[in-house]
Amino acid sequence: MRSSFRSILLGTAFLSIAHGSWIPKRDEPAAAVVKRDGVIKPKVFIIDMFGPEGAAWYGIPEFNLLEKNVTVPGFSPLYLDAHCTADGQICQVITGESEINAATSITSLVFSGLFDLTTTYFLIAGIAGINPNIATLGSVTFAKYAVQVALQYEFDVRELPSNYTTGYVPFGVTSPDQYPKDVYGTEVFEVNEALRDLAIQFASTAVLNDSADAQIYRANYAPNSPGSTAPSVVACDVATSDVYYSGTLLSEAFGNTTTLFTNGSGVYCTTAQEDNATLEALLRGDIANLTDFSRVIVMRTASDFDRPYLGEAATTNLFYANQGGFEPAITNIYLAGIKVVTGILDAWDSTFCAGVKPSNYIGDIFGSLGGSPDFGPGSMFGDDPVILRKKKRDVGRNERRFLKSEAA
Repeated sequence: MRSSFRSILLGTAFLSIAHGSWIPKRDEPAAAVVKRDGVIKPKVFIIDMFGPEGAAWYGIPEFNLLEKNVTVPGFSPLYLDAHCTADGQICQVITGESEINAATSITSLVFSGLFDLTTTYFLIAGIAGINPNIATLGSVTFAKYAVQVALQYEFDVRELPSNYTTGYVPFGVTSPDQYPKDVYGTEVFEVNEALRDLAIQFASTAVLNDSADAQIYRANYAPNSPGSTAPSVVACDVATSDVYYSGTLLSEAFGNTTTLFTNGSGVYCTTAQEDNATLEALLRGDIANLTDFSRVIVMRTASDFDRPYLGEAATTNLFYANQGGFEPAITNIYLAGIKVVTGILDAWDSTFCAGVKPSNYIGDIFGSLGGSPDFGPGSMFGDDPVILRKKKRDVGRNERRFLKSEAA
């Protein structure tokens, strides 16, 4: 989630009027709690991160997500329920903001036993900061890579040697431009590019929302640059960081991290706080045969610029400027996202039931789902998928394989 403080305040008023509340009331007559007399098997599960994103899907003509509420143990105290249509084909979770909330909520969902998610498509649908060199306020982006850019050593810039360009240095090395030698497994995720491209086709048919304030603010950026143009649908990648950063230097540093961690193929454009955490939980679900990681779509809409225009202070860009991107970004979650959801449902029998076969590597930096990552040091598991332990003699098999590859 990204938005300036001013935009959040404006968004509060906007969404309170439009929806009455960010959080669905659990005692509304149309939202009876579902008792577990059967497992729900959604075709699409929408993943939002906070109230305004979730509310973008309420009161729409296409479907009613508040027809069924399912209380899921482990969900955020603010968003205790998953919401579903009456037939269970479309569901939604609001995770709560930041990596910890996202990881906890999605893990709780996947392992709850309340849903059959083995053929479900997951649409991560949130707002984000935007790189004006790639896109603009209100734009809709679809990622192939999610990069955990702040998972590094950090030094205060006032204590840096003169030859360092940033205070962020990858783990296990001593220079910002060296690939990390110590990896945790969540640094980079790659999702299904063929599915992403289909989602872009669907979303490109939407007429996107804009605002007069956004038009005025984006005019401050270089003429004819992506940041100064009207909103559009863009293929580019997302940076994940709990640190809510703003400014040219940090944005350029994390852009370099994205390039480095993806071996030069990632395109840094959006800034968010949850996606790598969500993807890790969905990947672990795949290892447990509970989800299909090839059915994940990462969509972020642009609510604010990640850096100021020339001559503007970074603090002004974040704290005080009326960028005008919050409302269009929230609205475009629905306008673009509904095209993706209905596109999947309309072509379920012909295309999506069987799955969209990836043409690229999918998974994490370890190669946990099998195959060899096209970024990082290569598979930790000899290009094979991680094997679940089913018998006592299997204990330690994956650990031995990892330690062997680490020693090599």
